[in-house]
Amino acid sequence: MAFNVPIPGHVIPEQATESQPMPEHSAAIQVRLHAYPRGPVGPDTWRLTHDAPGFPAAGQVLLKMQWLSVDPGMRGWITPKRSYMPPVQPGEVMRAFGVGEVIESATEGFKPGDVVTGFTGVQTLGCVDTTMLRKIDLRWASARHYLSGLGMTGYTAYFGLLDIGKPVAGQTVVVSAAAGAVGSIVCQIAKLKGCRVIGIAGGAKKCAYLRDALGLDSVIDYKNTDLTEALKESTPSGIDLYFDNVGGEILDAVLMRINRHARIVVCGGISQYSDLEQARGPANYLQLVAQSGTMQGFTMRDYMARVPEAFMQLADWHAKGQIQFREHVLDGIESFPAAYDLVFAGGNHGKTLICLEPQGGAEQ
Repeated sequence: MAFNVPIPGHVIPEQATESQPMPEHSAAIQVRLHAYPRGPVGPDTWRLTHDAPGFPAAGQVLLKMQWLSVDPGMRGWITPKRSYMPPVQPGEVMRAFGVGEVIESATEGFKPGDVVTGFTGVQTLGCVDTTMLRKIDLRWASARHYLSGLGMTGYTAYFGLLDIGKPVAGQTVVVSAAAGAVGSIVCQIAKLKGCRVIGIAGGAKKCAYLRDALGLDSVIDYKNTDLTEALKESTPSGIDLYFDNVGGEILDAVLMRINRHARIVVCGGISQYSDLEQARGPANYLQLVAQSGTMQGFTMRDYMARVPEAFMQLADWHAKGQIQFREHVLDGIESFPAAYDLVFAGGNHGKTLICLEPQGGAEQ
């Protein structure tokens, strides 16, 4: 189930020649990176195009897209600096995870009608290298779940918490962006492991979800309370494990509450994504020395060979009703800029997805 190679940038599709007619499904829409943003992403960052996809070359398939994923990691993908994968180049289709149906195939192992997931790009129809794809079985789960709890989002939560965080029953676990796509699954797995879980989120609606739907032990609304005092009240015995999705002031506040041998899992730092060139590190990092703590970052590149393990466990928990997946769905590829902005403004509730199917979707 793992991807075969590291994921490069997407190549602009070839156009058909006069001697080679276009495929029947030739109407296509793409969202391309127009220019690298300086500071916050604005409307000039993206360009909507209507280029025909051409025919799949050897090793490719032509995909008709059904679902697209919108992720915080996209900000790093459109930053021209060294990272865990090369940046998207101006003019290329924006990188994204998606689910689509194979329409035409030019490679063994994939045939028309197969449903696949992987790095597909933000497009309605396009030719994609099959090294970026894996087939999925919709008897296991709905297509959208393969982009949320049973996709990279779920795997990130699973490996980040269990492999790096190593939760122990009875310990105190704090999760930032706890109502988000990854954070909400981290919270649920930590509860399954017998931990006392405190979620940090912004706004009454998100906090109510964490408290009432996920049953967290305590919830902190960082937008409407004194974070330092709230952490003291919620963690009277200190913090053993912190799953960090935001960085910045929240990370600094947590560091002052960590216990001896605490583990800090650095999954992301969305508070710093608006200006990655000037991203600020933790001010209270010396607490790691004082408490013999550890802080470790990771990406899913470290765990691709173990994706089947995470998939089977997450699918089992979900089938038994032990974890739930919350998805925030927008309709149509034209909604991508708004969906992207929603994620970085914290306006999404759970995993942000774009539905490209005619029946559409709604916030779940």
